[in-house]
Amino acid sequence: MRQFAAMLDSRDAGPLPDWPEHLAASRLSTLASRARAIREDQHAVVEGVTTPFNSGVNEIRITDLKRQKGIMAWRAGVLLLHDRVIRVAGLRRRYP
Repeated sequence: MRQFAAMLDSRDAGPLPDWPEHLAASRLSTLASRARAIREDQHAVVEGVTTPFNSGVNEIRITDLKRQKGIMAWRAGVLLLHDRVIRVAGLRRRYP
């Protein structure tokens, strides 16, 4: 994981082709499954490592929406869900 963090810090995807093999060789099944995912979508991972752009803000909003849906379990209407999502977004702006 430190190697991947170093790749992200330096924005250098050069070591990336060998990195999934190191993960797959580890005895941790979680890391081995990550290695398979990285190999399957290596082009996107290289782009994510080398470009300064990301979709972090959108991912946070999607995660917030899914969390609110799970909390409410669709027991309330869409209007209440909308209100809660807007409130959470406002709180996230104030407290990053």
